[in-house]
Amino acid sequence: EQQGYYQCGLDEEKKDNFSILLPPPNVTGTLHMGHGFNQSLMDSLTRYHRMRGSNTLWQPGTDHAGIATQIVVERQLDQQNISRHDLGREKFIEKVWEWKEESGGKITKQMRRLGTSPDWSRERFTMDEGLSKSVNQVFVKLYNDGLIYRGKRLVNWDVNLQTAVSDLEVIQEEENGHLWHIDYPLANNHDDKLTVATTRPETMLGDVAVMVHPDDNRYNSLIGSHVILPLTGREIPIIADEYVDMEFGTGCLKITPAHDINDYNIGIKHDLEIIDVLDEEGKLNAHGLHYEGQDRFVVRKAIAKELDEKGFLVKAEDYKNKVGTSERTGAVIEPKLSDQWFLKMKELAQPAIKAVMDENPEVNLIPEKFKNTYRYWMENVIDWNISRQLWWGHQIPAFYIKGDRQNIVVALTAEEALEKARAKTGDASLSEADIVQEEDVLDTWFSSWLWPLSVFNGVLEPENEEINYYYPTRDLITAPEILFFWVARMIIIGYELRDTKPFSNVYLTGIVRDKKGRKMSKSLGNSPDPIKLMEKYSTDGVRVGMLLTSPAGNDLPFDEELCEQGRNFANKVWNAQRLVKGWEIKEGEPSESDLAAMQWFEEKKQDVLKSLDKSFASYRISEALMSTYKWVWDDFCNWYLEAIKPPYGEAINRQVYEQTLNFFEDVVTVLHPFMPFISEEIWHNLKDRAAGESLCSVEWPSLRTANQGILSDFDQMLAVVNGVRNLRAEKNISPKEELALFFPSEEALKGNLRSLSSKLANLQSIEPKGSSEEIGFSFLAGKYEFFIPAGDAVDMEAEKDRIQKEVDYLKGFLKSVEKKLSNERFVNNAPEAVVAKEKAKQADAEAKIKALEESLTKL
Repeated sequence: EQQGYYQCGLDEEKKDNFSILLPPPNVTGTLHMGHGFNQSLMDSLTRYHRMRGSNTLWQPGTDHAGIATQIVVERQLDQQNISRHDLGREKFIEKVWEWKEESGGKITKQMRRLGTSPDWSRERFTMDEGLSKSVNQVFVKLYNDGLIYRGKRLVNWDVNLQTAVSDLEVIQEEENGHLWHIDYPLANNHDDKLTVATTRPETMLGDVAVMVHPDDNRYNSLIGSHVILPLTGREIPIIADEYVDMEFGTGCLKITPAHDINDYNIGIKHDLEIIDVLDEEGKLNAHGLHYEGQDRFVVRKAIAKELDEKGFLVKAEDYKNKVGTSERTGAVIEPKLSDQWFLKMKELAQPAIKAVMDENPEVNLIPEKFKNTYRYWMENVIDWNISRQLWWGHQIPAFYIKGDRQNIVVALTAEEALEKARAKTGDASLSEADIVQEEDVLDTWFSSWLWPLSVFNGVLEPENEEINYYYPTRDLITAPEILFFWVARMIIIGYELRDTKPFSNVYLTGIVRDKKGRKMSKSLGNSPDPIKLMEKYSTDGVRVGMLLTSPAGNDLPFDEELCEQGRNFANKVWNAQRLVKGWEIKEGEPSESDLAAMQWFEEKKQDVLKSLDKSFASYRISEALMSTYKWVWDDFCNWYLEAIKPPYGEAINRQVYEQTLNFFEDVVTVLHPFMPFISEEIWHNLKDRAAGESLCSVEWPSLRTANQGILSDFDQMLAVVNGVRNLRAEKNISPKEELALFFPSEEALKGNLRSLSSKLANLQSIEPKGSSEEIGFSFLAGKYEFFIPAGDAVDMEAEKDRIQKEVDYLKGFLKSVEKKLSNERFVNNAPEAVVAKEKAKQADAEAKIKALEESLTKL
């Protein structure tokens, strides 16, 4: 960070630019497993593109988190027996800024611990002056365009915070409660009653109707008549609507529009009166009769008791019910009618729907399975409640003239608002004291949806160089649960303000889950602390552990053992470095086996690089890591280093050594996006580096088409080596005992690879098959049969038995393949490639059976 490695500028000479936005974590937050997973993905992608030569920007920042931050500071004040109201708004905001400066940067410090590489010099905060101006400017524009209005609507109300909250901040939890069955007497005949069932008897004092299904023969004769609302004596109508489920309960529903969203919609449809019986604190108001001033849950028990005493309660049965609770305070959310500011969304959403759902979309959702969810949300979008009854946040730039909440002017400043107020009223004598700013602040998402624009000052200065260079950004990586709340809204405002998308690709990650498939959460206690995992397994180990199981769009089944696997991988690479750096060097020419190994590894590297490019391009980061993991562990550490390793006590050829260091540099370069710490350390250890050099700014290894023939020949050689090793294990032949090997043809083991296979398999000689009539063992490597003479101590009967069993198995397999190929329907209808694959299986099995039967005959 101090060296400026991650910084970027407007470099027109770069072949392309790669920009990605950090979903701004809450300033109150600490790093959890979801953060660790998403940020490891973003960092891997960013480092890869930086090393591939792109002018790379990873834009960081934090969110002011209105509710969460206000709660943190209020709790601190509570410990001093001070309330925010004691301080007043201005002093309270000062306290919040003090907290932010002292404690608000914890998560960004933890991001650095994770090894992330954003351009920290560009870090933004959603309450910074420039970003705050952007928020106000957009509010004013949308209001002037007739898209923002003030109205009374049903909202999610947190009675503890006394503010509206978004749907995302409401957690649905199953609760054990009761279903109360209550008799409502008919107005024209008190002896006849309708029985309704409710889980919330305390709200019945706000009932305005009882509703039945129009086709319900039990009640349709009563439609249009009235019932008496118990305890109040108030008459309310019986109405009909197909919304009612005749099979549920008694088929009668009480309608309380002020306290249930479904009832609210029904109330609008049937033009019903709305009676709100609760105040902001969740206590009954004047409509609550003798329960006025009492808490809703106290009243629930008391009113049930009164209904029972007065003969209205039929029964109360145990009932499990889903209850919405506040994510921040744990309070049960109250659907409540409230004066709020709203943004009309239907019209705004149309370009954003087209951008994602077109046949050739401008914005790609990855994986595509989320497109249906996106379409459903966007086509059923409702007006957005953008106001919150808090002090911390962007105070809404609306002003009331002489306290009249219907007489509004909207302006960026109080001075501008005063001018507008004078013009609107024609009263030039109005002073600043005559206009009062709205106390509500904007929903935090209202600043977040501007993030791709506001971080580049793209709202205030739409034609500045930065916005034209970086916007639209390339990629966004985030969680699917905020696809609508954040992603869709950023797309909406991008088209509204700049008539273009904010980003090209949205990679939606899965949810981090434990071994039992449960979502990791603090409440369940199943989410480990990433920092403690890093202390135990190393940061690189934890990053590998998280990334190994991160298929695009699927959930992450996290297991701590994966971090241990990551640490073991780091140890493997570190020990490989120790091995190489410990060799003595000698002059001379490389051996044939060394040349063969170096030639193969160069081609293998090219093959892997091509695979990695494909995986990164399709956001399959786990596949990219797994390809790298196998290449480094198997191909480099296990095969290549073993192939060129000098015998104990001997030195390695200088040319081979220097080429091995070059290969090792390529290895740690490819590892760097996933494991930045150990790769950087090894890179410095391999060769002398100039001061200020860093692996993070090294170019990615150059790519060309791999020679598949060399790779195929080497794979065949490895099959031979593994065949010899397996035979030693089966026959209990010591690895130190040199063996003779007979090969069937040139294709079975190429001449330039024989010396290397001799070294790896400890062979005394390699000769063409047919030059010996000795009794021995055969094994298959690929489709070729190899032969090793047997020693005196070998059990030939057991060997014949083994070969016979293998022949029997292959004949059974061949029979199943031949049966499939004899099926004309399969041959005529299956894809050509599938049929060809089956024929290849047939030919391979026939060749193996022939070779084995010849061996068996010889034995």
